[in-house]
Amino acid sequence: MIHRSLSGELHDDPRRSGAASRPRPPSRPRLSRPPPGRPRRRRLAGLVAAAALAALGCGAGASSQPASPATQPAAPMTPAQIAARATPAVVTIRGDGSLGAGFLVREDGWIATNFHVIAGAADLKVILWDQSEHPVLEVLAFDEDRDLAIVRIHARRKLPLLPLGDSGAVRPGDPVVAIGHPLGLADTVSNGLVSAVRVVDPALTLLQISAPIAPGSSGGPLFNERGEVIGVAAAVATQGQNLNFGVPAAYLKKLLVHPDPVPLSTFAAETAEEGTALPPVKRAVPRHALALLRGCTEDDLLVLARTMDGAIQVGSPLYNQGDFASCYHIYEGAALDMERRLGAACKGPKQALAEGRRKAAGLDDNAAQAWAMRDAFDGLLDVILRKVHGDVE
Repeated sequence: MIHRSLSGELHDDPRRSGAASRPRPPSRPRLSRPPPGRPRRRRLAGLVAAAALAALGCGAGASSQPASPATQPAAPMTPAQIAARATPAVVTIRGDGSLGAGFLVREDGWIATNFHVIAGAADLKVILWDQSEHPVLEVLAFDEDRDLAIVRIHARRKLPLLPLGDSGAVRPGDPVVAIGHPLGLADTVSNGLVSAVRVVDPALTLLQISAPIAPGSSGGPLFNERGEVIGVAAAVATQGQNLNFGVPAAYLKKLLVHPDPVPLSTFAAETAEEGTALPPVKRAVPRHALALLRGCTEDDLLVLARTMDGAIQVGSPLYNQGDFASCYHIYEGAALDMERRLGAACKGPKQALAEGRRKAAGLDDNAAQAWAMRDAFDGLLDVILRKVHGDVE
């Protein structure tokens, strides 16, 4: 198992002999400002594409070696029982332009998540089940190729943690439960089956699952029927069909064995995305009162959160590649779709989206138009998060 360390070495699995180290490449310059949304890492996108091809019968299939059956308890847990026990250990991780999930693996504040959730972010907050916020102090270990990371917060008391199960015993057809906090909509639970165990390459296996993974829930835990974590939700591929993937817990266990702590600021500088020169921009994110959401149902808020998050995940990589026009049109199309789908009583968000479109239409530069729409999205996401977190005005 390759573990990349910011101290300048690649550490091989201690159980393998003759592991050689090599210098890491020079650090990449950090962007002076965040692009409109954080794209997923290129490595992750490639792995998901490979796994998706395998799922469609066009690539490497599942392992030919059947997994060893695990000892089964007399009474498996229901999804509701798993959620009731596990939810206090599932957290939200929020950064500048990023949002994801994670879960506690040690009672003194160690949290597992995806690498892409924290990469390049110099300011990260962890929101616990009691809505308390805690800054991420350091990154204890990470594995970019398998999209895993472990961060630490200061724990003033013992925190609830989740047990790690045997992902090597997982078989297609096994039940699976996913828990996450997409866009701050806390404690989203879904269940399904392990569709396949996909061997993407000799160094990586992914769990393909039928349990939906809502956008923004990356880094959340995947459970077997005994309530043990057997994977980390990592990616959703939507080209043609919904394909959900998780990283087996076995890789996470290896990261926990040899932590190599670095300050978050150092990690952020080393992992910031390297991009093409982008035009300067001045943000103008509106600050809405909670009254803007008066008349909106929970379903309306889900439509807003999921549609905006999906548009950002698709549009931001295009923007970062210099395709400003396509990014703008994706954002504009998403705004029109939301205005059409929201309930008649949900007038405030409709007006905010229409105002964003009006402002963008009055600009003569595609990059500025994309930012105008992104500002409108971020303003709505902010007020939704404040409502969900119980803020009062």
